Amino acid sequence: MKIRELHTEDEQDWRRLWGAYLSFYEATVPEAVYATTFARLLDPARSNQRAFLVEALNGAPAGLVHFIVHPHNWKTEEVVYLQDLYVDESVRGTGAGRALIEAVYSWADTNGTPEVYWLTQDFNQTARTLYDRIATLTPFIKYRR
Repeated sequence: MKIRELHTEDEQDWRRLWGAYLSFYEATVPEAVYATTFARLLDPARSNQRAFLVEALNGAPAGLVHFIVHPHNWKTEEVVYLQDLYVDESVRGTGAGRALIEAVYSWADTNGTPEVYWLTQDFNQTARTLYDRIATLTPFIKYRR
């Protein structure tokens, strides 16, 4: 399994994967959000927003992870928020999700941002089974306006 950064020529595959991720969470975004997000993920001036893809054995992108690097008031280092993680059903159970998370861990370690965190919905039991093996569940509850 190969993990790599997102490239301009990946737009169609990226849209397919991110669209499937959004559908899983019964969410939609307008075309402007797709276009803006893809542009931001590729913009070298916005290095705080990043994306990796995992390739299936045939070389086709089969999963993605988006992450955001930001300052933290309780730390001198920045932290990494793993915002989106999705693996196509055809490669689930192969270690693709774990490989994407571990790629973010590796990136964070190399860049001096050792803390990586994320949120998931409580009903996402399949993903939580993986998360429970590679991270620590915190007691925080999310609120938003």
